[in-house]
Amino acid sequence: MEAPAEATNMNFGPDPLDLAPYAASDWWTQHRGDSPVVATAIHDGHAVRDAVQRLCALDEADRLREEDPFTEFLIRDFSNRIVVHRSRFEVDINRPRAGAIYLRPEQAWGLDVWAEEPPQTVVDASLSMHDEYYEMLKSFLAGIERCHGRFVVIDVHSYNHRRAGREAEAAPPADAPDINIGTISMDRRKWACVVDDFMAALRSFDFPGGPLDVRENIAFQGRGEQTRFIHEHFPETGCAIAVEFKKFFMEEWTGEPQPEVLAALRRLLASTLPVLVETLKAER
Repeated sequence: MEAPAEATNMNFGPDPLDLAPYAASDWWTQHRGDSPVVATAIHDGHAVRDAVQRLCALDEADRLREEDPFTEFLIRDFSNRIVVHRSRFEVDINRPRAGAIYLRPEQAWGLDVWAEEPPQTVVDASLSMHDEYYEMLKSFLAGIERCHGRFVVIDVHSYNHRRAGREAEAAPPADAPDINIGTISMDRRKWACVVDDFMAALRSFDFPGGPLDVRENIAFQGRGEQTRFIHEHFPETGCAIAVEFKKFFMEEWTGEPQPEVLAALRRLLASTLPVLVETLKAER
């Protein structure tokens, strides 16, 4: 089958990790192309506005450890993509509005996020970003729907597997696949061909060192707000797949990336584009 042009450009240039920061004032960036496949990196962001920074008890390393750095890099070959640049510690786009601000440690892996309780004005300003994001997302996906009928959203995240410390044992492989596919919020039978073909493409990719361990609903089940929102508002036309990469592409305690692994993961995701497009066509 013929791959779309967006999936054939595998030349990342001399510096595959060109990670120049976005403007600190940016909420998100979006790119729109002619494809029924969309990728998002909604936990990639690290920036926080000054009012949040003054009240935050966490240093940058603590925040970075629970964010999803480099996920924006992984989706650069998707012509339709959305990247959030604000930290989840300012507002978590992937939580319901009522829990999008981490006000209690149990909402944030036991971390005390705030040196003092944020005033309502700070909370409200952060929640307005959550509101605006979902207004934008609904409009963005409605445009994809008009052009292509049905669409797939690849919701890219990453997760820690050495939570006990840098030198501690990693999580057992049985509980921590290289790639965790979350599907709990979708009608799994309706979208079986899309999900199964996507997972097969991930498993069959010639990854350096051997095929990756790709499993469904193991470490995470895809219960995030974004996938739920998409399936609620586009029940007949939108398939949102939560993709969690184990942080084997970086040192999760220092934030140091492994460029060769990241470049391979980017090629891996790009290789699924023609598969998803063809599956959507076949299922019409």
